[in-house]
Amino acid sequence: MGKTIAIANQKGGVGKTTTAINLAASLAMHNKKVLLIDADPQANATSGLGVEPKMMTSTIYECLVDDYPMRSAAVHTCVDGLDIVGSRIDLVGAELELINKQDRDNTLRKAIAEVKNDYDFILIDCSPSLGVITVNALTAADSVIIPVQAEYFALEGISKLLNTVRIIKSKLNPGLSIEGFLLTMYDARLRLANQIYEELKNHFGDMVFTTVIPRNIRLSEAPSHGLPAILYDPSSRGATSHMQLAKELIAKNRKNA
Repeated sequence: MGKTIAIANQKGGVGKTTTAINLAASLAMHNKKVLLIDADPQANATSGLGVEPKMMTSTIYECLVDDYPMRSAAVHTCVDGLDIVGSRIDLVGAELELINKQDRDNTLRKAIAEVKNDYDFILIDCSPSLGVITVNALTAADSVIIPVQAEYFALEGISKLLNTVRIIKSKLNPGLSIEGFLLTMYDARLRLANQIYEELKNHFGDMVFTTVIPRNIRLSEAPSHGLPAILYDPSSRGATSHMQLAKELIAKNRKNA
């Protein structure tokens, strides 16, 4: 049975989608069967894997609003072993349409249930807002990866997100755990970046991934070509760091199995 991991942070611009695309691709490169669910109306994870939102007949919107089967909505990507349930801008409307739906917070969990045995990992790329869809993602997830930008205000948003996780855990999903904190946009030359890493380690110990994701131009360029970094430039630091992250995640889950 696949493990469902939400990639979430209420603060924007911390590298959630970059992490989602590249971790999903790297897990697939490690011979894991992976499904990426794009739960963000901006659909950047969708286009970043070379899938044109306008060309899709069904997306996460149809799965949530019309109970469309997720297995039918999943499409293959440019990476062998990686499928995506894409998104597009009309997902914004799903927030309103789900409001009156019975048991609305469990809609995504029910949709994922039918494909849970098809994959080793199911990753959900969440939007930066804490709306109905993000609540759905956290309710459906077994755990959450929290990307943290190596900048001054990065630690501010963490307490809000941890509070959200606590609420979801107490009211909707008692099994939700934190998979780990991931430091992104890391520049080892900056003292501040190293201080933030140390601060994270002091606060959260083993919950902080050993792997850090560096600032890397190839990592930034790759989505405009519709490719993950591992296909765009396999030798780049952005690609190798995500491969290392995938290896760390697999080892961690093997140990906890």
